[in-house]
Amino acid sequence: VQLQASGGGSVQAGGYLRLSCAASGGTFISYSMAWFRQAPGKEREFVAAISWSGSPTYNAESARGRFTIARDNSKNMAYLHMNNLKPEDTAVYYCAVGSGEQVGYARSYNYWGQGTLVTVSS
Repeated sequence: VQLQASGGGSVQAGGYLRLSCAASGGTFISYSMAWFRQAPGKEREFVAAISWSGSPTYNAESARGRFTIARDNSKNMAYLHMNNLKPEDTAVYYCAVGSGEQVGYARSYNYWGQGTLVTVSS
């Protein structure tokens, strides 16, 4: 499965971005899907995940109430809607698919996109 993340950019605090993840070359519907992020000098961290069917979804504490993960299996697409962005959300965001048996752990996801940079200024 190949994944292509897009939608990153520069926004001011309080702003909104929608990240997209396009999947190809495999059976997208078979997999759970997740977003992770990595800020400069920090380890990659879990942001949100969604099961193959679209429910349930999971959010990291930092994303709860602000970020919404969604997927459209008919289009082999997944999304991360990010509201009320904060400077601490600045990072490269990666989409990934896999079994998702351990939802928040990178090892549960076999395929990764290249990342898209989100920069939030105060």
